[in-house]
Amino acid sequence: MNTASDSAAARHRWLTDEEQRVWRAYLHATTLLEDHLDRQLQRDAGMPHIYYGLLVGLAEAPRRRLRMTELAMKAKITRSRLSHAIARLEKNGWVRREDCPSDKRGQFAVLTDGGLEVLQRTAPGHVDAVRQALFDRLTPEQQKALGEIMEIVAEGLQPEEAGADLPWLR
Repeated sequence: MNTASDSAAARHRWLTDEEQRVWRAYLHATTLLEDHLDRQLQRDAGMPHIYYGLLVGLAEAPRRRLRMTELAMKAKITRSRLSHAIARLEKNGWVRREDCPSDKRGQFAVLTDGGLEVLQRTAPGHVDAVRQALFDRLTPEQQKALGEIMEIVAEGLQPEEAGADLPWLR
């Protein structure tokens, strides 16, 4: 006897056993990697990985400053989450906000000298953690393939049409 759920299941394209294996391996590895990097940064600098990424983004920007909307886009986070993170970084004296002269509603996030110092002090340990957890385990060919795969996935998740539901637009 066919039920409605049987016909829906027949129409649905479930993951194959191999796709399920790859998906779960991806989830397992990325969860462990993010936890590993968070713990290293909490231990060495008292900050989560996301905050470290924000400091790096500002350090790489001209004059160590970015508009808040641009920083949210770079970090792939919502504007609300960015605002909360910047408030915490401001409390630590690592970032300050400046009003945008050309847009009364806009603000810049600016990396302070103190923020740059903590970043420079923390970066070697973080690079070691990334290298040990990821790159030292892969051959150069695997590293290249992983980079290409992640670029394809990221491109597919960032549609260019207006109204795309991306974190930094929320």
